[in-house]
Amino acid sequence: MAEGGGNLESFTVTLLNIQHLRGHKGDSVQVTVKIEFGDKILGESGQIDCSSETTSEINYSAQMMVASGDSLALDDLVSRPIICTVVEVLPKEKKQKEEKTAILGQCAVDIIPVLNGESQGKQRMQIIPSAGSPLDSFHSDHPKPELEVQLTLGDSIIKELTAEETNIVSITMESLFSPPESWNMSSGLNYVAATPLPITGEKDNIVVFTGGQVKPGYDKEIPNKQLKWAIPGTAQGAAVYIGDRKIASDPVEDQSGDLKAPDEQEFRRIVEHEKLHVTWNLERRCFLDSSSVQSFKERIAKSRYLPVEVFRTILPAAGKPKAKDDDAINFHGIAFIDVSPLLYPGVKRIRGAFKVTAFGEHELFKKTERHFGIAEEAVIIANGIMMRNTSPISKLSMKKDDLKSLAKLEKKQASSMKPVNEVGSEIESVQQVNVEGMHYVEAKSYLMIEIELHRPLIRKKDAAELVIRVSELVPPRSLFPKKTNSAQKAVCDFHNQVGIIANLLLDEFRHQVNNSHCSYQTNSPEEQRQKLLFDLNVSGKFLAFKEQLKFSVVKIVREKYLNTSNFQDNNQLQAFLSELYVYLIDEMHVGLGKILAIEDQKPVPCPLTDSVQLKHFAREAEVNGNFDLAAKFYQERIARDRNDPDHWLDYGTFCIYVNDLTKAEECFRECLSIDQCHLHGLLMNGIICSMLGRNESAETFFQAATTYWCQSILSWTIFGLFYLGIGNDIGAEMALAEANRLNIAAAIVDMLPSVTLTTETPALIEDGNINDEVLTNQSIRGLKADESKLDFGSQKSERSKKLGKGEAGEKNEGIEDGKGKMKDLLARATITEEPSVALPVHDPPVIPSQTIYMQAIEFLLDVRATSFTERALAQQLTTAHGGQSTKYHISLARLKIQKNCLDEAEAHVKNAMQADHQCPDAWALMGHVKYLTGDIQEAKSCYERTLAFVADASEMHSIYLRLASIYLQEGQFQSARDTFLMACRCSPSCVSWLGVGIACYRLCDLTDAEDALTEANILDNMDPEVWAYLCLICLQTGRQLEAEQSYKYALKLNLQDMELLAEINQLQQDLGFGNPQY
Repeated sequence: MAEGGGNLESFTVTLLNIQHLRGHKGDSVQVTVKIEFGDKILGESGQIDCSSETTSEINYSAQMMVASGDSLALDDLVSRPIICTVVEVLPKEKKQKEEKTAILGQCAVDIIPVLNGESQGKQRMQIIPSAGSPLDSFHSDHPKPELEVQLTLGDSIIKELTAEETNIVSITMESLFSPPESWNMSSGLNYVAATPLPITGEKDNIVVFTGGQVKPGYDKEIPNKQLKWAIPGTAQGAAVYIGDRKIASDPVEDQSGDLKAPDEQEFRRIVEHEKLHVTWNLERRCFLDSSSVQSFKERIAKSRYLPVEVFRTILPAAGKPKAKDDDAINFHGIAFIDVSPLLYPGVKRIRGAFKVTAFGEHELFKKTERHFGIAEEAVIIANGIMMRNTSPISKLSMKKDDLKSLAKLEKKQASSMKPVNEVGSEIESVQQVNVEGMHYVEAKSYLMIEIELHRPLIRKKDAAELVIRVSELVPPRSLFPKKTNSAQKAVCDFHNQVGIIANLLLDEFRHQVNNSHCSYQTNSPEEQRQKLLFDLNVSGKFLAFKEQLKFSVVKIVREKYLNTSNFQDNNQLQAFLSELYVYLIDEMHVGLGKILAIEDQKPVPCPLTDSVQLKHFAREAEVNGNFDLAAKFYQERIARDRNDPDHWLDYGTFCIYVNDLTKAEECFRECLSIDQCHLHGLLMNGIICSMLGRNESAETFFQAATTYWCQSILSWTIFGLFYLGIGNDIGAEMALAEANRLNIAAAIVDMLPSVTLTTETPALIEDGNINDEVLTNQSIRGLKADESKLDFGSQKSERSKKLGKGEAGEKNEGIEDGKGKMKDLLARATITEEPSVALPVHDPPVIPSQTIYMQAIEFLLDVRATSFTERALAQQLTTAHGGQSTKYHISLARLKIQKNCLDEAEAHVKNAMQADHQCPDAWALMGHVKYLTGDIQEAKSCYERTLAFVADASEMHSIYLRLASIYLQEGQFQSARDTFLMACRCSPSCVSWLGVGIACYRLCDLTDAEDALTEANILDNMDPEVWAYLCLICLQTGRQLEAEQSYKYALKLNLQDMELLAEINQLQQDLGFGNPQY
């Protein structure tokens, strides 16, 4: 094994100790332990004295060298066990020259647990007794004999085996069920299965499973489901089994492959329990280096199928020369394993039943693009395994005859290789009938096989990198500093100075009153005022107050009135002084009002949430079924800005969802009172009138929508659906034809990168022509660049040739020609629903990316207009480019969920999955259906599958919340915390931060829990559960006042969670504080 490339590294097997042994002569025994790997003996320990009650130390090591860069050597290392054989040394008898030995038992040591880090190199293995061994005589209560072994691998070997670029694939060949009727349980036959695998990356290597045995049905013999080594080496008896590895018992619904329909499941049950089957139960592990992994992925992406050939041969007799018929291949069949699921993100394992058909090179080439089968090579390798238990990829241990046979086969196949088209035509022209192989088809034979990878070929999409502490995700919040300009600051300084001087005057007045109390009581208020002014003038304080106020007045003149120079005209000066005097008097009263106010009023802080966030909170509450909270958020949006028509529209849509049609109509009317041309407002008024049976009013609103927004595909489509609902076929045909015309016109305009056509651009196209103002020089250049696309194969016109000259004098003419080109294209866009109207042969039809009905369905589902949605879905089935697509089934499932028809919704989601099993929206909807029906485990599985896809579903927030809530219910608090954090990163809300806080609290991370709950409280301070958990945190951290306040708010907001309330009360009693009622 050391002959490959790379550095030579040591692989050491150390025997540490052995215990609970018993020999032929009694409980005391002398043994040696022999270490073997494949056909090589690595070493043998010295004689050790053992007994059935004690542990005996061995401390013997054997070593071999492995080339870390040799993929064949590494493949041998993972595919075969290390065999430790315990040999008893019998005491010499009289006249006996040599010691006799007897094998007590064996154990097979696996290297995989070491790579997985499960055993840290040490493994305690049970010694499997050999035939006739005294170890079999132990009582069932007696401890089993055991051997402790330590495996030590070189660093470069471990690095190569565990590198991300490499992989280990395990193929488990289980059984062939329902074999041909002519098969029986006779001996002397060898049943073989083989498959090619790119172990080296350069060419295929044959993985062979041999030694299959014909067994009766399960009803007659209980099956042994323990797996065996495909290459057991020198292991005998029960030592060929791989530890605790057993055949999986997956439900049929979770399996891959064929035969999964109900009637086929019944067929499988009958043949497995009543008929014969061929059993291998072998596991073969193969190491794939980086080039092999890439080759394996490319092969799966190209052909999807991995061929597994099944056949029967004559079992070679040991010690006899090989007869001519020993290599004869009988009943040659093949099963095509669809391994494409291994390219799904995160998938490491597939298992299922796969039909076996007659082998044919034509079918093999068609499905796998392989020219030849591998049966002839597999026979030679299988005979070698059965005779010598050698590795199927190691040719060093084969006999010369086998090597010559393999060389001849390879030479024959190499000389017969032809180009793909020649080989394909030759195979089609000459097809040999495989009569024996047809027996598999008649018997409906199928092969149970499992393929498992050490790590997935396509790595599952990593979640966004989560920060260690919650506080790092909490956005910093400022203290709302006031940013004022210079003029405002000057006025503010004036107010402050007025207040300071007013306080000084009051102090002066109080001082004089106290000094001459009697005289002030007899004097009138006017006399008191004059006395105060006299004292201020005499003392000079009046002049001091005046000087103190002068600087703030100068700042107002400079900053407010922008006057910094002298006046040239006295009249201008007087007018300015008069204006300034009036302004200063008014501001003086404002300043005095602030100082003399009974109670200073704090400024109202700006709201921390905007309209978009409130809408998000409302939709979140709808998903959670909390309609009262959703209504509160919608009403808060309206209270903040009653003049925004979208606020009224969203609230009206919510009222439709809760079946309050009267209030919904009022909201839509309010929307139109603000903006009479609001497109969605007009449409929703028409829809609500139609739902209430007022068709005339509805028609009026729809006509207004198509008048104001004549280029809107949505308005014309909904108008046509309305006419279909009332039986106006002519009106429906007109409206839908116009919608189709606009849709195809938009598709044509999208071909020009500089011209855009949107439903919000009124009057862009007039009677099939585009307006001149949208055609710029840039658009003409784009038209010229894409002229080959726009002409659809027709000859260039003289005008288009002029566009290519680039002369300054012909620029305007070129622009006019480009406009004509655009108008000609748009004129061809007018089509009808009638299939008889066809475009000319040289002008292939333009197919929009979406039909008009799918565009309308998206809007109608959002506004919960169920009747209109049903009509649109029905019409989608009748369109030429519609039909039952994945998007159709998803939309229909969403409609059924809105109508609470969950069983029907589940059926449509399954149809969507059959059309596209990698659609994240389908898996998300299936999760919602299972969640609503109470099947939590299935919902969890679907949500996790959705998050595994690289592409996100259209609505991820509800997926995060529901999956995280499931984790909370199951006590998986770390997973719940991470999932809630993903929701916070995507679209933070009170509910998502509350979930983070709960998970962190249950994880005893009180700091992060408090940060998360604080953020939740900022977003919504009316959630009693937030206050309740804040109370728990304050109790845990010993903050009595805050605990009491949080508890008070939780009760005030009517906390409904009685278990949480009981937890708080219990903690309050234990700590002795936190409840003001105590």
